[in-house]
Amino acid sequence: MRELSLHILDIAQNSIVAEAATLRIVIIESKKEDRLTVKIKDDGRGMDEETVKRVVDPFYTTRTTRKVGLGIPMFKEKAESCDGDFELKSELGVGTELNATFRLSHIDRVPLGNLTDTIVTIALASPKTDLILTHYVDDQKFSLSTREIRRMLGEDVPLDNIDVVRWLREYVHENIAGIGSEAVY
Repeated sequence: MRELSLHILDIAQNSIVAEAATLRIVIIESKKEDRLTVKIKDDGRGMDEETVKRVVDPFYTTRTTRKVGLGIPMFKEKAESCDGDFELKSELGVGTELNATFRLSHIDRVPLGNLTDTIVTIALASPKTDLILTHYVDDQKFSLSTREIRRMLGEDVPLDNIDVVRWLREYVHENIAGIGSEAVY
């Protein structure tokens, strides 16, 4: 994957498949500390200790349609090859938490990418999952909660209404740009 936003999308898809009611994504771009941090936490089914150990192996997958699972192993490799760290914690019946850090200025760090489309896609992917995004760039912050958006829209207007999708895309785009993120749109 050529951008980190696609890794975020891949991990979010895992959370949705794991029937997460809440999916939290935190992105911290710290130019002062030369660090990019991506945290993804869900309250889905979780994994046992053995699965957590095996999921970073590219030749392990729980899917029946293919014999490899490259998403998490590639994300881990990208973080570690950019003077960063990778941590995956999970507990059955509780959920999963992934933390990846990167040296922001590392020459091999792939760009954050099209975060707008990634966040909108995740928000629309599962009406049963509440997405909470918090994105920091140094001392600026953008937050989004699909639970709050649904509450404001009321029961009669779904998130996948074309006018809501258009507004959501513009809202996410403007706010990510407004905090000075390196993400592209």
